[in-house]
Amino acid sequence: MKKVTSDKAPEALGPYAPAIRTGKLLFCSGQTGIDPETGNVESDSIEGQTRQVMLNLQAVLAAEGLSFQHVVKCNVYLRSMSDFNKMNEVYGEMLEGHTPARTTVAVTGLPLNALVEIECIAEVTP
Repeated sequence: MKKVTSDKAPEALGPYAPAIRTGKLLFCSGQTGIDPETGNVESDSIEGQTRQVMLNLQAVLAAEGLSFQHVVKCNVYLRSMSDFNKMNEVYGEMLEGHTPARTTVAVTGLPLNALVEIECIAEVTP
């Protein structure tokens, strides 16, 4: 196993790695809308937070030479299902037509009062 980090994504908020590569899979930990430059969730909107989440995931994937095209599965955690459509719009835009398998659930709370958290699994290709 290999721990994967990126200086273009926020540091982990606890004792876990931003991603772990094992074999041909990269398991990316959940990202919230933390701006890596400030360490804060800067946006109050689901659209802004979703965009930052996806940029954070993109940075972690890029650390292993991967892109969203390598993602096979995402899990999305929303503080409110009323944000589903707006999150989906930004999520789809960021994936540029790629449609990995996905689960979306509502949760009671997220770190730093975030509105959304997304984790993913990507396939490492030669």
